[in-house]
Order: sequence, then C-alpha cells, then structure tokens
Amino acid sequence: MNATSITPASTDRDRAKAQRRRDLLVEATRLFAIRGYAGVSLEDLGAACGISGPAVYRHFSGKSAVLIALLVGVSQDLLKGGKEVRAEGGTPSEILGRLISFHTDFALARPDMIQVQDRNLEALPEAELHLVRKLQRDYISLWTEQLHLIHPEESATVIRFRAHAAFGLLNSTAHSAHSPRTSKKGLRKLLNQMATAALSTPVG
Repeated sequence: MNATSITPASTDRDRAKAQRRRDLLVEATRLFAIRGYAGVSLEDLGAACGISGPAVYRHFSGKSAVLIALLVGVSQDLLKGGKEVRAEGGTPSEILGRLISFHTDFALARPDMIQVQDRNLEALPEAELHLVRKLQRDYISLWTEQLHLIHPEESATVIRFRAHAAFGLLNSTAHSAHSPRTSKKGLRKLLNQMATAALSTPVG
C-alpha cells in the first residue's frame, strides 16, 4: 500500500475527529450555560454527543481542558475580530461603530458562551485565567483607543466605564434573543443604536 492510498482515509479520519471536537465544544457550551461547569460531567458531555465519557479523552485531556478551549478560544476570537475591524480604517466614530456591530453580532449569535464565561471564568486554572484576562484587556483597549479620540476631554476611568457599560448592555440583552417572539434583526438594530448613543453622547 503506497502513501497516496493511505492519505484519503487518514484525511477523512482527521476531519471526523475535528468535527467531533467541535461538536463536543458546542454541547459543552450548552450544558455549562444550563448547569454550570461543576454540574456537568464528562459522561454528560459524551452522552450529549452520542459517545461514552471515556471517549471524550480522545479529544480533551479532561473537563478542565474543555473549559480552557472554550474560554481561551472565544477571547482569542474576539480580539482577532476586533483587530480586523480596526485594520479596516476610518474615523474613530466609524471604527467604533463597526466594533459595536461586531460585538452585537457575537452576543446575539453566542449568548450561551457569554453565560459560560460570566459563570465559570474563575474555574479556569491560574495560567489560563491570566491569559484570558490579558486577552480581554487587549480587546477592551481596542474600544477605549477610539473612545479617547472621540472624547479627548474624558479621563481614562470614564472611558473604561463607557466601554464596560456597553459590553454589559450588549452581553446581557442578548439573552432575550432566546425568546421565539424576539426578532434578532430588530434587536440587533436596537442594540447598535443604544450602544452607539451611550458611547457617543458627551458627559455633562
């Protein structure tokens, strides 16, 4: 058997393994949001994906590794996306507007992830918790850089308060998107308008 005959099967297995890992992360997000990290076992996670608890070890070294993959991964994704928004250029108000839209889309698409982060961040091992905190600070800095340019007269404390208030609005309100009566399109527009008003209006 030559190498070319092995490659397709190997590639298929790799794809299947990668998909199983993604499925486990999706189910972990759902279960951790509902029950909390401490309330979910590897057996629960495996069962949600149609495999045994021990089979989860083929993809993660343990439950802690699942939480690390979720929370480090989402923080990296937010920072990467925010940097891409800034790299598009424009005026500070235009960049801030796109950051608001970017974060609104994230919050509406992944409300369970926000809940997992809010409830279970402190369950991370110390090194990963430090990494997530740094990634979060770097992401916030993308916002405060633009806010300093829009409101040069305001202190760093007020600027950071503005940014955190906007995150609170966008992250918490996104949970209402679970309601079948809520139009995500309408909610997205409303959240963008409210966050823009809160960040743009001068204090006085």
